[in-house]
Amino acid sequence: MARAVSARRRRARALVRDAGADALLVTNPKDVRYLTGFHGEDSWAVLSPRSITVISDFRFQEELASVSGVKVAIRSGPIEEAAAEVLPPAGPVAIQAEHMSVARRRRLGRLVGATRLRETTGLIAGLRAVKDEHEIALIRRAVRAQERALVETLDTLKPGVRERDLAAQLEHRMKALGAEGPSFDTIVAAGANASKPHHRLGGARVRASRPVLIDWGAVVGGYCGDMTRVFCLGRWPARLREVYEVVLDAHEAGVAAVGPGKKCAAVDAAARAVIERAGLGPMFGHGLGHGVGLDIHEAPRLARASADTLEAGMVVTIEPGVYLPGVGGVRIEDDVVVTARGARRLSRLPKAIDWASR
Repeated sequence: MARAVSARRRRARALVRDAGADALLVTNPKDVRYLTGFHGEDSWAVLSPRSITVISDFRFQEELASVSGVKVAIRSGPIEEAAAEVLPPAGPVAIQAEHMSVARRRRLGRLVGATRLRETTGLIAGLRAVKDEHEIALIRRAVRAQERALVETLDTLKPGVRERDLAAQLEHRMKALGAEGPSFDTIVAAGANASKPHHRLGGARVRASRPVLIDWGAVVGGYCGDMTRVFCLGRWPARLREVYEVVLDAHEAGVAAVGPGKKCAAVDAAARAVIERAGLGPMFGHGLGHGVGLDIHEAPRLARASADTLEAGMVVTIEPGVYLPGVGGVRIEDDVVVTARGARRLSRLPKAIDWASR
């Protein structure tokens, strides 16, 4: 772990130099964790050519004492004042423009000189898009925890159970299996609610011969998993059975299209073509997938308008879906690692409709 974090800092310093700055003020908490291993809230970091300093407060003083390879500045006043004291006394400073409010930038500018601040966007996000082996291992562990939790929760998937109760059971089991928590608000969409891609939990109940879409994820070591499966208790409605097979074919086409050097838009197109040939194109209105890591949604983006290109080490979701208002919907999602030769699934749960029939 320490070696991986050290390598991340070296790459980050090179990007900061390329941006024409002498130091980087890291204000995104996920980026602070990525570069230091520390994840307390209300904390910033200053990455300079020879060191990295975490700026935090008394609550995390003891925890920070055990974080190797970092200097620590415990503040008693505003974080901008502490940052001004840690930053180099002269020279340009890169800031994360997408993670700093206008008010904070103004305060910092008054303290260190507004002309010293250099706006950057996506410096660390670009690094985070390609995972090292330690990161991939943590995502794999998150996926294993959520898969096992779902299998155990399926015992409670019976007619009459409410969406919110099924989600609570699933999240409890993920934690019992070692997850820190869910990686996002669990989606359980029963019946016609499954036509809403990001349905919000409610009191709707599972019914026989109606779909149940479950989109869930676990966090292990700060890293996220993200999967979706759809089930039906008893006989599938004929229309949804047809849709299920189309979405499964689209999913497989998307996974097969993944590889280093592949354009994300082309991967999206490979899956989307299957759905369009079935005459269901208008019912697939979102992108094919996204990167996962410390955030549940991060680079790259697999969508029609994406300009991103896949690289070995990226971890992405492949999640085509078809949604029929008033009827329900089907989305099938796995987490996939881009390898030197193609793709490797981290997810192991079945997807065949026979398995999805309960």
